[in-house]
Amino acid sequence: MVSSSAVPSVALPDSGGDDLGASSRRRRYLLLLLGLVAVLLATVVAAVAMGAVAVPPTTVLDVVGHHLVGSPAEVTWRPAHDSIVWRVRLPRVLLGAAVGAGLAVTGMALQAMVRNMLADPYLLGVNSGGSAGAAAAILFGFGAGWGEHALQIAAFLGALAASLLVFVIARTAGRITSTRLLMTGVAVGYALYALTSFLIFASDSAEGSRSVLFWLLGTLALAHWSAPLFVVVAAVVLVTVLLTLWGRRLDALAIGDETAHTLGVSPAGFRLVLLVLVSLAVGVLVASSGSIGFVGLVIPHLARRVVGATHRRAVPVAALIGATFLLWADLAARMVLSPQELPIGIITALVGAPFLLILVRRPHAGSE
Repeated sequence: MVSSSAVPSVALPDSGGDDLGASSRRRRYLLLLLGLVAVLLATVVAAVAMGAVAVPPTTVLDVVGHHLVGSPAEVTWRPAHDSIVWRVRLPRVLLGAAVGAGLAVTGMALQAMVRNMLADPYLLGVNSGGSAGAAAAILFGFGAGWGEHALQIAAFLGALAASLLVFVIARTAGRITSTRLLMTGVAVGYALYALTSFLIFASDSAEGSRSVLFWLLGTLALAHWSAPLFVVVAAVVLVTVLLTLWGRRLDALAIGDETAHTLGVSPAGFRLVLLVLVSLAVGVLVASSGSIGFVGLVIPHLARRVVGATHRRAVPVAALIGATFLLWADLAARMVLSPQELPIGIITALVGAPFLLILVRRPHAGSE
């Protein structure tokens, strides 16, 4: 287990340096963002075009342009391609991009919050809490009166309850250490996973149990044009913008509570705000795509490698890389055993588990 001393060193942003150097760094950063946006857009087109039935990329662009802005006005493609692109794959790709970005930025926020590079929603039990809440909604109709958002609300309540439970148990004598927090998160996560398994076995619906088991490993197959999809996209955009604006506070929190106090940031209050925000985001993500692990662990480290540990720069980069990564993971899940589809959590675990082992074995794991 990595101690709090192994947290990446964080430099407070934009201090020192001449104007010319700062201008050059901003220009390189903007070019990097534009490059990542271009890669993400190309990935979106590829993810929509590829699958059991291949669709030419030009047809993908024509279908999307026709539905969004009415151009081209004349339909020259087959109705089957229109249905595949617009009704099946595009909602799935949008959901995948939003989930990848959301998991990446929430993982970065948790790592700053607990000052530990191994933290992510999966390891801290937040995913398990969301899964337990969502499983209760699917199998037993928990929150049925909340309408089409019942699953998301149940997952949010489960994620928030898991987060609060971890923080209450890990807090001793008014202090929380990162090691204790991680160990508590792992224990609570296992307990909630056991609760979810119990709910599955206690249910008398074989079809519901099978759906929950597949959903627990992560899937984007349920995506379609609906209000919950737009809620996911809106939640991810909101969280990403807020974490970017709060970049200096995250920097201070990642350095230590004493530094945060010195810079006018209340560590306890800010942690509570982050806790609610992350629980909301993870609950919405889990409700829409199931439990997908390791994205929140792997992507923040890649983002820091690219732009450094300053959160105002790293959060948008993590969002773009996370979105692109999950789209390729979903494409692999659809293509490896085509026409059979693998749960996407299997793909992300195959990438994330070796990455976690590399982190643990690094002699200076905290030096990003």
